[in-house]
Amino acid sequence: MKKNVRTGIIGSGYAAQFHLDALQKVNVAAVDVTGVYSRNPQNAQKFASKNGLSSFTSLAEFINASDVLHVCTSPVSHEEIAIQVLQQNKDVIIEKPLTGYFGSDDSFNGETFSRKVGLEQAAASVKRMLEAEKASKGMIMYAENWIYAPAIQKEKEVIEKTKAQILWIQAQQSHSGSHSLDYGKWKFSGGGSLMGKGCHPLSAVIYLKAVEGMVLNGKPIRPKSVSCKTHAITRLSGFKNQGHLRDSYTDVEDHASVHLVFEDGTIADIVANELVHGGVKNYLEVHANNHRTICNLTPNNAMQTYNPADANFADIYVSEKIGTKQGWSNMSPDESWFNGYQHELDAFYKSHLSREEAESNSRLAADVIVTIYTAYLSAERKGEEVTIELEH
Repeated sequence: MKKNVRTGIIGSGYAAQFHLDALQKVNVAAVDVTGVYSRNPQNAQKFASKNGLSSFTSLAEFINASDVLHVCTSPVSHEEIAIQVLQQNKDVIIEKPLTGYFGSDDSFNGETFSRKVGLEQAAASVKRMLEAEKASKGMIMYAENWIYAPAIQKEKEVIEKTKAQILWIQAQQSHSGSHSLDYGKWKFSGGGSLMGKGCHPLSAVIYLKAVEGMVLNGKPIRPKSVSCKTHAITRLSGFKNQGHLRDSYTDVEDHASVHLVFEDGTIADIVANELVHGGVKNYLEVHANNHRTICNLTPNNAMQTYNPADANFADIYVSEKIGTKQGWSNMSPDESWFNGYQHELDAFYKSHLSREEAESNSRLAADVIVTIYTAYLSAERKGEEVTIELEH
């Protein structure tokens, strides 16, 4: 008999829906979704009605009625909600990115603040969350699906069994713009492409180097320094919008490139942007001393379809942000599987039941956030290499 686990969804947007969908495929526990909570009661009720759930109006009551809480809200609210959950000794699954710096008032402008202040404040937020976790019986589980994507997990196996030394990693997440209405405003999202998209490949890069370090030396190999350049291409006065790319960003970048140096001197190069047509581009390529691996999360060629008329596929899902369904497309027969969503949640509920720490945990999340904000400081300094000050 599977143990029943009461689960609550905090948030009512795109992330809340794919978390709910992935929960249907959890095998290690019998998940009972207690309902949904949102600070916007109308949105919560709409989400609840659509999915046959109860809608809660009190967050405290909702946490009390649940064993595990999924935080699927904008990053600006993650710290406050997570700490409230942890104070009730409940496990919290936090959608990426973990936290960040969002300014101090409504007039905050993401283009003009000091990146040094942003780094200090983001690191302070991380520290408060880690301290709340340490004082709690609950755990933070960092919902970074890239860690659990089958291709990344298979590469982990290769690294462990061959005792590979990773020399260089290339990775990217890009597409035509975020689903979230809050995305594009620093005060809600905590940054632009680097924060919202770069956090994914960056997490996987840091994770794989940690795996290598544990195999070879018994301790993770962590990031040491970073160089970064950012750009706002769709906000250029000469940008000609033909309606295919989102251009509603107010004070964030839509392109970022990061060069990362690890403690052992090896490197990684990461790109994140909003300038890519034809669906999401999620890939990671490992160049090691004994092998080379290309991980194509999306797109991949597991299924390729030619459609002569867009309308033919009006009711058929092809892949995220595909743009058009006409012509050749890489149709994903199970996108959530390739992206690791169901594997991620199965792992988290296994951790909840066993009380063993998840692979995608608060320490990984913390390293990602501090690295991102150090990269923003580098970008402010025109790409200067900046040392990453990580907690030990």
